[in-house]
Amino acid sequence: MTDVMDPARRLLLGACGLIGFFGLWAAISGSGLVAPTFLPGPLDVARRLVFLLTESFAGGTLLVHLWSSLQRFAAGYLLAAAVGVPLGLLMGRFRTLDDIVSPLFDGLRFIAPIAWVPFAALWFGTGFGGPVLIIFSGAFPPCLLNAYRGAKHVDPRYLEAAEMLGTPSGRIITEVLLPASVPSIIAGLRIGAGLGWQSLVGAELIVASTGVGYLMVQAQSAVSTTTVMVGMAAIGFIGVLIDVALRTIEARIHRRLGGA
Repeated sequence: MTDVMDPARRLLLGACGLIGFFGLWAAISGSGLVAPTFLPGPLDVARRLVFLLTESFAGGTLLVHLWSSLQRFAAGYLLAAAVGVPLGLLMGRFRTLDDIVSPLFDGLRFIAPIAWVPFAALWFGTGFGGPVLIIFSGAFPPCLLNAYRGAKHVDPRYLEAAEMLGTPSGRIITEVLLPASVPSIIAGLRIGAGLGWQSLVGAELIVASTGVGYLMVQAQSAVSTTTVMVGMAAIGFIGVLIDVALRTIEARIHRRLGGA
């Protein structure tokens, strides 16, 4: 009975939290303590959202800006996964490669993605490449680290058995190391997606001429607080959708592995 009620209870508590948040927001904005220019009410933001879905602002509608952001995110995130996951597995498998790459990686991974903005602006200007570089720098470390940790935690007996059978190194990586590391890899991809999406917004605030971050900068210049808040809401909503999709994939993989 507890297992049946838990989802409903969580849903109810979540709804109460949202109602409380919007109620407090409406009360403060309607009290006159803060000027509407600085804190518009929820209904004002909702009306602005509807307007931005159909009318152009800063070169496009909200959906146009979201599409630009998602394209940049997909490019940077997929590049981070395509480089980070294989490299992490190889580092976990080959000690020599680990010793070569780790010192450089350990130094670079502590550099905040936003610190790459000056280089992105110098190298790519406000084009497509600058934000992609910053997204990559945010998503790459967790992709590599989790693949590396997954490879390191593979039962050595599986690797020894494969080696005794004369399995080539390439097949050991793809048929033994990779499947055993999948849960850790998926967790890293989920963390990387969150950091990459956050990095994208920071990049668009500075080195982009389209996207949700750019829309927010232009709204700030126009003193349109409702537009800024719509941009923030859109960023949060898309971020939640990305995380839910990856959590769903992660749960399915865990169930499949558990049932195997």
